[in-house]
Amino acid sequence: MGASGTLRYRLARDVSLPLLLAADSARRSVRRALRPKRKPPAWAGPPLQCADRLRTIMTRHYLLARHAAAAMPVAWVTSGAPVELLRAMGFYTVYPENHGALCGARLAGLDMSAPAEHAGFSQDLCSYARIDLGLALGARSPVGTLPRPNVLVCSTNICQTVLYWYKQLAHHYSVPLVLFDTPFVADDLDDGTLAYMVGQLEALIPQLEPIAGRSFVPALFEPILLRAQRTSLMWGEVLRSMTRRPAPMTIFDAFAHMAPVVSLRGLPVAERYYELLLKELESRVSRGIAAVNGERHRLLWDNIAVWFKLGDFIKLFSQAGCVFVAATYTNAWAETVHMLDPKKPLESAARTYSLVILNRDLKHRTALMKSMIKDYSVDGVVFHSTRSCKPYSVGQYDIQRSLSQDCGVRTVLIDADTTDPRNYAEGPTRTRLEAFIEALDLRSPATPSA
Repeated sequence: MGASGTLRYRLARDVSLPLLLAADSARRSVRRALRPKRKPPAWAGPPLQCADRLRTIMTRHYLLARHAAAAMPVAWVTSGAPVELLRAMGFYTVYPENHGALCGARLAGLDMSAPAEHAGFSQDLCSYARIDLGLALGARSPVGTLPRPNVLVCSTNICQTVLYWYKQLAHHYSVPLVLFDTPFVADDLDDGTLAYMVGQLEALIPQLEPIAGRSFVPALFEPILLRAQRTSLMWGEVLRSMTRRPAPMTIFDAFAHMAPVVSLRGLPVAERYYELLLKELESRVSRGIAAVNGERHRLLWDNIAVWFKLGDFIKLFSQAGCVFVAATYTNAWAETVHMLDPKKPLESAARTYSLVILNRDLKHRTALMKSMIKDYSVDGVVFHSTRSCKPYSVGQYDIQRSLSQDCGVRTVLIDADTTDPRNYAEGPTRTRLEAFIEALDLRSPATPSA
């Protein structure tokens, strides 16, 4: 990091990347114009116009990351870590989990995992972790490369795997690992646990300052905190647009459009993006534009997406008039954000990041899903039991039984993975989902779920 590195970064940000992105946009426009015109499926509503803007934003993020290390400190961050602190100290942040999802969606998960498995990491390990460790060991990413980290920032509010995963990365890259430990909240957050987490956040600051090469300035932190809150609140409004009938978008759309709230939260670009997306969705609602024509059944998805099967699932469900209008996964980025308070920044951040769905008991998760079933007028629930995220998958049978009995919804559970196709059985899974859809079709409103 130095004057020359900063200059190169600014030239890339302000000159070369805009030209590159403009050329890419022009190429895609030409390809679309030359592509043979095909009649869209009868079930398909018009695509979201914001999709092109999303592609540009995320492409820019990964391309700019290549130049970031020469100009500023780089932090690799778990998805549940308090990123606002890092932004206030000038870190460029990279999210390996988000990168893993991207690799899975581009069908690169298996190749990316191979070096990690050859090095002895088990196939039973989280496939996001295997992708990331594979990248460290030489795998080629669909985005090219990620910048070498100066520090790793890990929070245990989603799972414990991230801690051991980041320990391996810290050893490999010989960089510091900073931990924000969030004890599991079995019922309510007690004062002692809150004080423990606030103390950790206070301790993070002097650990990060020498790496950042600057002092922490509260006056910079508070506006970033507010911007992150506004961004997440707008994301919540985006999700709530699907309470309308017909739904203007689906959860399959939301799986893609959640990328900025995860990776760019606290930055102006994310806030502006959701202003644009929300405006488009409001327009679609006012005009009655449906994401899926012939909407008949409204569904809830539990757990992370099966990234490598999204296209097949979209077709299977949409052509049957089934629309996913809610998901516990996408909701996690809006669930607790109202707790942020710039007057008590560290205390409110501790509450916000510790009370997310995966750091709480099954009673809370069940109650949340029951509330979503009511608010989104849900007819059925698909549980994804993913081999890669055991904390998210544990207890699903109990929740499934409770929702069936208490809410009268149809439910189905499928075994799969987030990015590893070896853990997915096409025939049995498709048969199970088709039977689920058939049960939705046969069921009358007065008939309780089996």
